[in-house]
Parts: sequence; structure tokens; C-alpha cells
Amino acid sequence: MNKQLQKERNAALIKAEAKRLGFSECGIAKAGFLEEEADPLEKWLKNNMHGEMGYMANHFDKRLDPTKLVEGAKSVVMLSYNYYPEKDLGQEGNYKIAKYAYGEDYHYVIKHKLKDLVKFINAEIGEVDGRVFVDSAPVMERAWAKKAGLGWVGKHSLLLNRQMGSFFFLAELIIDLDLEADPPVKDFCGTCTRCIDACPTEAIPEKGVVDGSKCISYLTIELKDQIPTQFEGKMNDWIFGCDICQDVCPWNRFSSSHSTNAFNPHEELGNVNKKEWEELTEDVFKELFRKSAIKRTKYAGLMRNISFAKKK
Repeated sequence: MNKQLQKERNAALIKAEAKRLGFSECGIAKAGFLEEEADPLEKWLKNNMHGEMGYMANHFDKRLDPTKLVEGAKSVVMLSYNYYPEKDLGQEGNYKIAKYAYGEDYHYVIKHKLKDLVKFINAEIGEVDGRVFVDSAPVMERAWAKKAGLGWVGKHSLLLNRQMGSFFFLAELIIDLDLEADPPVKDFCGTCTRCIDACPTEAIPEKGVVDGSKCISYLTIELKDQIPTQFEGKMNDWIFGCDICQDVCPWNRFSSSHSTNAFNPHEELGNVNKKEWEELTEDVFKELFRKSAIKRTKYAGLMRNISFAKKK
């Protein structure tokens, strides 16, 4: 088999196995330096839009070049995984948490599947050297997902897909296997500015750029100090993460509910009212969020968020 056919065959095998493992889509990009992203990333950091996320300023070169993360890397295999819930728990008049955090921590759920995909590659194609990542390393995953044809970067800076909207996780394999790359898709946002207009903290100053230091997700998860008073009355009852820019996006009318049991919420989570949130005990916190990403804030952090969201 000639080299080109081999690249196409191996790419097709990987995509079929990714689908079998439950990934929504799989696309492939050629590993190399992300030239288009270098200047915007530098500007974003210089403008302190990363807030107190100091780690975002680390490993600048590695963020832009996966061959510095995996020596000899030839391909970036990008994968999406649907997390859109059957029921939106974010009811008006109650506190809200981001949909991605309803169930078990996605890092662990998806990493197991990525490791299974690598095992498949090693067994069916041949031994490869590489690494798997789920939001866990200096990888510009949205840029790579765009290059791999999984979608385009919307004005809210999240990846958008015509079939799925934006409620999906991204994960990647960076491997030293030469694979047939996929073409990128065009931007379908058009003149729509709903995400920019809807953000209560004005965290989207321009197309595709989010000022992390103003984003409700950052304020409720990444920020460890007190939330600045300038955001009082602007939290819209969000206490862990925020889905506003996604909820208003017209492309999310195509979102369909996931079929992953691990991402289903704790059965009690949909029954907690505002008063019960405010009186939440540490024991109930541990039970409700035993395997959840919400554990990142710890009990004290969630209670800080609830107290701040109460301020009108």
C-alpha cells in the first residue's frame, strides 16, 4: 500500500474507533507551529485577560507548537464529546451551574476513552509515541479543532459545529503517526452578535476574544480571592461557570442530549431550591458533587459564589 493510501486508511480506522468509543466527531490536523494564533495570544496575555490564571502565561512556545510537547509529533487528532443534558437545570429564580458540570468530572470520563483509543492504534496500526490531553496541558485545543475541521471559533471564542452547536468537550491525541489531515470549515456566525450582547459582565470585547478576568466562569471557578464589587448584580444567579453565551447562540438549537450516564446529574441536584443552596452544608456538598468538577471550588468557594450572587 502506498504512503498516501496508508495515511487515509489509518485516519479512517481511528475515526471509526473514536465513534465506537462515544466521541461525537474526530478530525485530524498536521502537527506544527500555530502561526495565526501567536500574535493574538501574546496580545491577550499582555492585556491581562487571563486574570489570575498565571499558568496561561507559562509554556508560550508549547502552546503554539505541539512538537515541543511530543517530540516527533506528526498529527493532532482532535475529538469532540457531547455533554448537552436532557434537562436544563438552570431555572429562572434559582442558582445555576454550567451544564458541563452536572455529572461526573469530564477529565476522568474522557481520559479513559482516549487511552482506549491509543491502545487501539497501537494494536491495529502499530506502536505510536504520543500523549493524550483533556483540557490538561498547554494545548490551544480550539485552534487545533478548527484546523482539524471540527468547527469554527465563534464570537464567544468557543468552538461551534453546525450539527451540534457548542455544548461539547474537546480532547486530543498528539502522536508521531503521519495521518491524512482534514480541511477546516468556514465560519458560519455571520453578523450575529447575540453572545456579545447577552454577556452581563461585558466579557467579550471583540469577536473571538474573551476577557477572562471579567468572565463569570472565571469569577466563580478560577478566581480564588473575593469577587470584585464591580460585578455585583451581574452574576444572573450563576454560582459555578456560566452558559449565557452558549444558551443564546442560534446554533445550539441543534444540540441534542448526550447518552453518557456518567454525565447525568445527581438525582437530587434538580430539586435544590434557592434557600437550600444558601443553607447548603459541607456534607451535602460532598454528597452532591462527589465526582463532579464542582469540587474544584471546594465548599468555601461555592458558598462565596452563592453569597455574591445574592447581591442585587
